[in-house]
Amino acid sequence: MNVDYKEIIRPKLTPKRYFHSLCVAEEAVILAEKYGCDTEKAYLAGVLHDIMKDISKEEMLKMFKEFDIILTDVEKQAPKLWHAILGSEYIRRELKIDDEEIISAVRYHTTAKPDMTLLEKIIYLADFTSQDRDYNGVDEMRIAVREDLTVAMKEALKFSVADLVSQEKAIHPDTIAAYNQVFMNM
Repeated sequence: MNVDYKEIIRPKLTPKRYFHSLCVAEEAVILAEKYGCDTEKAYLAGVLHDIMKDISKEEMLKMFKEFDIILTDVEKQAPKLWHAILGSEYIRRELKIDDEEIISAVRYHTTAKPDMTLLEKIIYLADFTSQDRDYNGVDEMRIAVREDLTVAMKEALKFSVADLVSQEKAIHPDTIAAYNQVFMNM
């Protein structure tokens, strides 16, 4: 059975988010080819990474209960992380995707975590550097990700931590652990 996941995500997302998902999938394939990762998994995780991004906060809370997902205190205060937590469980339960690496890549595309697999890093960085991104510094991130995945992870984590600090927001423990790991292994 060949499933068209683009058609599954299209009605769930705004046109802008749908375009972003396709851009991330495209970037993920480019990075997978460069760094020797499964391109089909990279494409699928890229397409699905934001599947729950555009549903309402109320709907997310309802689905958390339905899926028995218990948020940590930091996660409760960070609704921007919810779509990744919920999305990973949604693709497992509703789309019947059983590939743990794809599920985990969706789960950690916002926070990162220590000991990331190659696919997890690729989705995390593809989300940072897809062609639709236009934040200050994106061109430097695109260069870094094409030259060295480890350097790109360091830059992405530095950017994320600095951005959260500048907004005076809590930093997820997974992000801190990923940051510490990449900088302790210099």
